[in-house]
Amino acid sequence: MLRHLLKLIWKRKSRNMMLSLEILLAFLVVFAIAALGLRYWQLYQLPTGHGWKTQWSVNIRAAQELPNDPAIFDNIKRSLLEMPEVASVAFSSFGTYEMSRWTSEYAKPDGSHVLTLDGMGVSDDYFATMDMQIAQGRFFSKMDDHADAAPVVINRRLADQWFPGKDPIGQLYVEQTRSKKDGQRYRVVGVVEQFRSHGEYMDPVYFMLSRWIPGVGKAAAHSIMLKLKPGTPRTFETRLNARLKQIRNDWNYVITTQADARASMLKTQTIPLVILAVIAAFLLVMVAFGLFGVLWQNTTQRIPEIGLRRALGADAGDIYRQIIAEQCLLSTGAMLIALALLVQLPLTGVFGEALNWPVFFGAAALSAGLIYLLSLLCSLYPGWRAARLSPTQALHYE
Repeated sequence: MLRHLLKLIWKRKSRNMMLSLEILLAFLVVFAIAALGLRYWQLYQLPTGHGWKTQWSVNIRAAQELPNDPAIFDNIKRSLLEMPEVASVAFSSFGTYEMSRWTSEYAKPDGSHVLTLDGMGVSDDYFATMDMQIAQGRFFSKMDDHADAAPVVINRRLADQWFPGKDPIGQLYVEQTRSKKDGQRYRVVGVVEQFRSHGEYMDPVYFMLSRWIPGVGKAAAHSIMLKLKPGTPRTFETRLNARLKQIRNDWNYVITTQADARASMLKTQTIPLVILAVIAAFLLVMVAFGLFGVLWQNTTQRIPEIGLRRALGADAGDIYRQIIAEQCLLSTGAMLIALALLVQLPLTGVFGEALNWPVFFGAAALSAGLIYLLSLLCSLYPGWRAARLSPTQALHYE
């Protein structure tokens, strides 16, 4: 039966070529959407490495460059801790669930293994404020004052890349400068399993959390991170802003709950997926209309052939199954060609981890299932119409 169906498809190859091309393109589009959606789901399952439920952020916006004055930041911390709703206060270069990003190149002390790292400067209280857990070593603190190298906490991804099979604690690396000399030296004091500042849909990157000390260096911390006591109402924002204005009235403060920042970030990150899904849905509707029309036309042109099969003893069910089986075989051929092209992507690593093997196989299965469903739905009515023809009507059809 299969051999017979393949012969029928091959004899009408000129008619089926455009139909196969249409199915192939539809499969590629659906595959892209499915792969993106699965990658989003895969990323969402990974921990971000920081809390958000009771955390608030305050972004400082000054008319002039923010000074790194230890007296100012000490005053901010003491004043905010006096508020009964505030459990902890910390400072950072930028907040989590923001589009801000800071990257630079670093290498081992001998200049080898150069990597681009994402980084963030944070104060000693940042880890407790953000409910972070240490996986190895410790978080930096005052005991690192006057150390021979800047203490840093890195994520597991970076530790495994730079120090495979070794204890990363105590290891040194340096910042790459244009002159390749006198770069800042860093010593690893702790490792966290994960840290993704952009939230659930951020791709894992090499991340380092360096120690920021008020008054040390020119760079000031632009974000105040707060951990509030559970049950703190949203109306606390008014009192918080008033307290900050008492400290520095010439600065503006953008106060955001991390829950709101997270929701906004998730919404922003899913916009491309939603847009592509709408485009794909529109394309599939067009493909369905085209597929239905072509199948109807092909069935009409094959009425004498169908009548001959009925006259030779084939019943209505046989005709029905033949029409559907031919369309499924045609779809299978188109999808196999598409998969032969797509499999090159994970093999060559063009998209890196974004298209890993679990995502590839999952997207291929989902896409194939949708295309088969579309083919089945579009062939049901033409097949039913062909199956209703009596042998006498079909053989006398012109």
